Amino acid sequence: MAEPVPARPASTVLLLRDGVQGLEVFMVVRHHQIDFASGALVFPGGRVEAADTVLAGGDPEAAFRVAAVRETWEECGILLAQPGTPPSAEGDFAAMLAARGLVPDAGGLAHFAHWITPIPVPKRFDTHFFLAAAPEGQVALHDGQEAVDSVWIRPADALAAAEAGSRKVVFPTRMNLQKLARHDSVAEAFAMAAATPVVTVMPQMRMTEAGRVLRIPIEAGYGAEEFLAGDPPSM
Repeated sequence: MAEPVPARPASTVLLLRDGVQGLEVFMVVRHHQIDFASGALVFPGGRVEAADTVLAGGDPEAAFRVAAVRETWEECGILLAQPGTPPSAEGDFAAMLAARGLVPDAGGLAHFAHWITPIPVPKRFDTHFFLAAAPEGQVALHDGQEAVDSVWIRPADALAAAEAGSRKVVFPTRMNLQKLARHDSVAEAFAMAAATPVVTVMPQMRMTEAGRVLRIPIEAGYGAEEFLAGDPPSM
């Protein structure tokens, strides 16, 4: 058998705010020419880069948090940072931080989930999901390149749109929207994340008459062990 494709380290950000009708999350629509989750409604995020590890002081675990902050800045225009002197690193993000005397506010993120793409899939990611509270006075926007649209939306409304077929939502996004929809406020979501250990999810796939079924650990907190995927086999 061929060796499995290595899973690329990645970070995803659930940027939150308290809306008039409850908790809202910022989501973007992926460009249709992007090869992963094209046209889908997703949380901002992307791969961990070498400079993220440098900015994290060489700590590969902390690099996931730095990548989450960088991706939030690159894809949403939201800067999650605090005063400090960052390590010297390459790239526009590192240069911007150095010029402003800022460091990533990695401690302001809450670890929410950890998903690894199943082994049979040809393009795999090892993705950590983080909660982040939207800072006051900053406006979240899509970048117009990888993302062609954006919206602040209640998790339940995003799920309803996916169910109705008006939005494309891939399986990991759908599951984490369901998990997030249990909370009514930013403070409640952060409190639950702080009190709940993150269990790694690497779905196991099998085909049934009803379609592709994905099995995940019940300990991960998604309410069940098996789910109909409801989307192409990208996760």
